[in-house]
Amino acid sequence: MSIFSPNIEFVNPEFFLLLLLLPAIGWYYLQRRRQHYATLRMPSLASVRGIQSWRGMLRGLLPVFRALAFASLVVAMARPQEVLKEEEVNAEGVDIMLALDLSSSMLAQDFEPSRLEVSKAVASDFVDKRPYDRIGLAIFAGEAFTKCPLTVDHRILKGFLEELACGELQDGTAIGMGLATGVRHLEGSEAKSKIVILLTDGVNNAGYIQPEMAAQIAQKLGIKVYTIGVGSTGDALTPISRRSDGRYIFGRARVEIDEMLLREIAEMTNGAYFRATSAESLQQIYDQIDQLEKSKIEVTVIKRYNEAFHPFVFWGLLLLMMEAVLRYTVLRTIP
Repeated sequence: MSIFSPNIEFVNPEFFLLLLLLPAIGWYYLQRRRQHYATLRMPSLASVRGIQSWRGMLRGLLPVFRALAFASLVVAMARPQEVLKEEEVNAEGVDIMLALDLSSSMLAQDFEPSRLEVSKAVASDFVDKRPYDRIGLAIFAGEAFTKCPLTVDHRILKGFLEELACGELQDGTAIGMGLATGVRHLEGSEAKSKIVILLTDGVNNAGYIQPEMAAQIAQKLGIKVYTIGVGSTGDALTPISRRSDGRYIFGRARVEIDEMLLREIAEMTNGAYFRATSAESLQQIYDQIDQLEKSKIEVTVIKRYNEAFHPFVFWGLLLLMMEAVLRYTVLRTIP
């Protein structure tokens, strides 16, 4: 343990002023030594040069032992304490369901490497910024289901996000089904703030639940829906068919997003609609949502102290004892 550790505090730091006595004591010791030992003048030192007994060497260390003992005891009197901090977090989090489109068009390459991969990465970053929120994941294409229920174990959630791939579900874009799946999981939530982030790149063309109906249910349950339309403007290299081995055939196709529907869903639920035409704009959208939906967090810091002066007392007394034993036994001198 280092006394310079940031976790060490001193209860009585004023005792460190005693260390200023060390230079004065050293000066006094040198003056007393000159008076105690007579000076012997010799015409030449050639005959005794290099002769040094082990007792003479050890005797020179006695003042060092005493100075170190004094310094150790001064540190002990300053009463060092190790500070052990604990945090109690009282978080009033937000329950969030991510509803992510997994239709084949999410493999379009107007985002590098694809809309899906960028959407997964940005959603994962968003999860990292919400450590105290319960977050779940619903996926949809021609049908929808819950990939991960609401959880605070974000490591598991991010694992599910990472393994998402087009082809898990029947192809299509069932926006109403995706929204309804997210809303259903928030229905029993006791959180004061409940939101769905719905991300899609197409037009509703599948499913037995209409998006407007799902939005009405969300409205009645007090669930806010943020909708995101993903895709560049104009044409994009998009899957247009599929081979017998499952691989997609890409071709140029027009980007079609039902922005009017997504805007209507957001307005009905007091949310907001965003359009992401690039990876950077999608990141900014998630940052915006992160700022709009802040969790209420109260952190109480509790400090516990562990006395840390014992080692300094031990070494101080041990050095004093060593100095006394050496001085009055093997290094004893006759006055």
